Amino acid sequence: MEPDLFTAAAEERQEKDPSSSPLAVRMRPRTLDEVLGQQHLLKRGSPLRRLVGEGDGGPAGASSVILWGPPGIGKTTLAYVVSKATDKRFVELSAITAGVKEVRAVIEGARRAAGGFGKETVLFLDEIHRFSKAQQDSLLPAVENRWVTLIAATTENPYFSVISPLLSRSLLLTLEPLTDDDLRDLLKRALTEDRGLGGAVTLPEDAEAHLLRVAGGDARRALTALEAAAGSALAKGEPEITLQTVEETVDRAAVTYDRDGDQHYDVASALIKSIRGSDVDAALHYLARMIEAGEDPRFIARRLMISASEDIGLADPTALPTAVAAAQAVAMIGF
Repeated sequence: MEPDLFTAAAEERQEKDPSSSPLAVRMRPRTLDEVLGQQHLLKRGSPLRRLVGEGDGGPAGASSVILWGPPGIGKTTLAYVVSKATDKRFVELSAITAGVKEVRAVIEGARRAAGGFGKETVLFLDEIHRFSKAQQDSLLPAVENRWVTLIAATTENPYFSVISPLLSRSLLLTLEPLTDDDLRDLLKRALTEDRGLGGAVTLPEDAEAHLLRVAGGDARRALTALEAAAGSALAKGEPEITLQTVEETVDRAAVTYDRDGDQHYDVASALIKSIRGSDVDAALHYLARMIEAGEDPRFIARRLMISASEDIGLADPTALPTAVAAAQAVAMIGF
């Protein structure tokens, strides 16, 4: 039996008891219009729109696609939306557990469905970078002849992890990290919609800001943390998810820091004064506080270059070249 992505039994179970599914699953978009972020991939006539039969040419013009991006930004969600919007057969494989045998079984099933019923097959292959070269080679005939339309997801650079023949037969779509505004809209939906928390609790701004920092651009992580915090608040009989509840639930203290306000400059000043006073522990504390709060590493590097020049100077002539080298590394690579 082929591993259908969303079987009828699973859907029926979720409809009967929605609360049995994690919040991240319940809040998955049902249409492309509900997808947050990735607007560069959802314009009219885009490959994803054509894959679900929208736009000129319809689904017949759809190509296989490879979705590349970090975890929790919507790769599986886009596959789910396609499965709900198209009348094609939809099959899922995970490269973690599947092998050539499973791939060949899906391809054979797709050929039978196309020949006997005229029904096309969409294959969602998660973590394709975990497939070996031989396993990826087994996909080539099916993609080449369009026996299946492949939707592959990867968190690794596909130019290194996916074989060139498969890349040349597919469209590579790069997903962008979700912004805080995207995640904020997602949290509001989860709090208010019936398939989410249905207004059972509220989320004040300070707790929301901490959840956004904890999420780090990962929608799944944001919803998982929200669900845990909401469960804790309801268990205590509280009508809102307080900052303290969020801290206790995710086991991570909130950092008092505002990248656009006074804290931004106060903590940076404290870092420089600690270096000037040769207080290593204090300097590391304020540096860690800035990093933990999500400060731009380039801003930190610039301040350290200034300190190396103005405060340390000739007391240690190697300080400035070291700070400049660190700044260049940060600019090119990041943390």
